[in-house]
Amino acid sequence: MFQTFKDWFWLEKFWLPPTIKWSDLEDHDGLVFVKASHLYMTIPYALLLMIVRYFFEKFVATPLANAFGIKRQCIKLSPNAILENFFKLSTSQPCHMYTDVYGLAKKCNLTERQVERWFRSRRNQDRPCRMKKFQESCWRFTFYLMITVAGVAFLYDKPWAYDLWEVWRDYPKQPLLPSQYWYYILEMSFYWSLLFSLGSDIKRKDFLAHVIHHLAAISLMSFSWCANYIRSGTLVLLVHDVSDIWLESAKMFSYAGWKQTCNALFLIFSVVFFISRFIIFPFWILYCTLILPLHYLEPFFSYIFLNLQLMILQGLHLYWGYFIMKMLNRCIFMKSIQDVRSDNEEEEEEEEEEEENEENTNSTGPEYLKNGLGTNSRLVPNGQHTR
Repeated sequence: MFQTFKDWFWLEKFWLPPTIKWSDLEDHDGLVFVKASHLYMTIPYALLLMIVRYFFEKFVATPLANAFGIKRQCIKLSPNAILENFFKLSTSQPCHMYTDVYGLAKKCNLTERQVERWFRSRRNQDRPCRMKKFQESCWRFTFYLMITVAGVAFLYDKPWAYDLWEVWRDYPKQPLLPSQYWYYILEMSFYWSLLFSLGSDIKRKDFLAHVIHHLAAISLMSFSWCANYIRSGTLVLLVHDVSDIWLESAKMFSYAGWKQTCNALFLIFSVVFFISRFIIFPFWILYCTLILPLHYLEPFFSYIFLNLQLMILQGLHLYWGYFIMKMLNRCIFMKSIQDVRSDNEEEEEEEEEEEENEENTNSTGPEYLKNGLGTNSRLVPNGQHTR
């Protein structure tokens, strides 16, 4: 049964143009071609990247964050068994309209305002701190920078998208180069590692979009590898990575409090994003994979499937482009950048700090000065995270 399924899955009419056979892609005359078995190594490499990421965040990203003045913020919260049980068993946001806050205040001998502040602090306690956000951005920035430099070095002397249709016309003439092998394997391993770490990474409102993006990227890379569409695959990867460098760097400076630098980098990212994903990708790469082959070949399964995945990616570009435009609007007209997809923890922190400042203004006791309760610990607005 397994052999029958394997024979059906690898039917030549599914994967190859009508004039090409699998025998044409066997190694010969010193030329090496791609093999599906090569992709098995992406899983152990992904696990290795996760180990490298752990040590990178610990020994590189954390000291760098400390140099920027980013510290692990430990929210001090007075223990209260009644409020803690209500938080875990009922809701993290008690409703004032239905006397939840009033009833809890009576039980704990607190004011309603103190109960609201306790729940706000308790919610913030479960949210990721800026240190973790900085570590994630620093790791992604480092990988995207290194892989983009490597991609340019691998591809600068190779035929580019203006003759991409040759992938279909001269299919057997595309052997695998060592640089292409490592470029593909590292990229796919990285996306596997991002998929494996989704449970522990910071979750945003576009969490589902990130899952779809990672799965689509892995599917696209796997399919283009098995079908030997290496040239189009490497170009798609490079176009995506070049803008992510600027995004992750902008986020790093946002968490560090360098607002002007963050805004400048975000504007550069926006320009690169819209040029690479709304001009180069659809009118250059997608045109060469979707339109030009029709002049030489009849549509077949792998042609349809490949371009379907590329169009799904373009749909995700439109989705994230919408958020980028909203953030640009805030940057230009409100002079600040805040991730429109993020939770409202920053707004709650602002409210809590305003309340603290009001109390500090009305208090002259020595304990306020001793404990530094009047200090505003908030450094920067929440950074953006878009892929």
